[in-house]
Amino acid sequence: MTVSANIILGSDGSTALEGSSRALTDASDRERFHKIRSGIDAILIGGHTARNEPYGKTPVPLLIVSKRNEIPEPVRANPLASVWNLSPMAALQKAITDFGQNILIESGPKLLLELLREGAVDELFITISPKTGGEVRIEISELTNGFVETSREEVSGTIFLKFLKN
Repeated sequence: MTVSANIILGSDGSTALEGSSRALTDASDRERFHKIRSGIDAILIGGHTARNEPYGKTPVPLLIVSKRNEIPEPVRANPLASVWNLSPMAALQKAITDFGQNILIESGPKLLLELLREGAVDELFITISPKTGGEVRIEISELTNGFVETSREEVSGTIFLKFLKN
């Protein structure tokens, strides 16, 4: 079983630029993003991510944790999407039971930090974009507490980090 998480940050720790993480990405990040998705059984996101990111189509089941259930129609129309009013930990446990052992968390910092604090994440992928000036900043040390860096690569100013649970 592997629970993985993937997040992109601006070099100033921002998790969004112009309201979305899309503005932080580049072609090398998108390529890496799709590679991380290969071999997973389901994707777990929060409601905020569902409202601000393009999840109208996914290669595997998309599991949305949302108490407000305010999901935009393009995401709701995804035939693989389910909206669950559960705690993040209960949603992760249900995802593993219902869909398989390999779950990828593609959420913002709120949901991700909760699952990290619970010790539920085995591997963590962090992309650091050279872009700055975004919103919702987080310190990388908050994300990586209890993890050890196992790889680092730089491509055209974008840094790709992989961490495993210590």
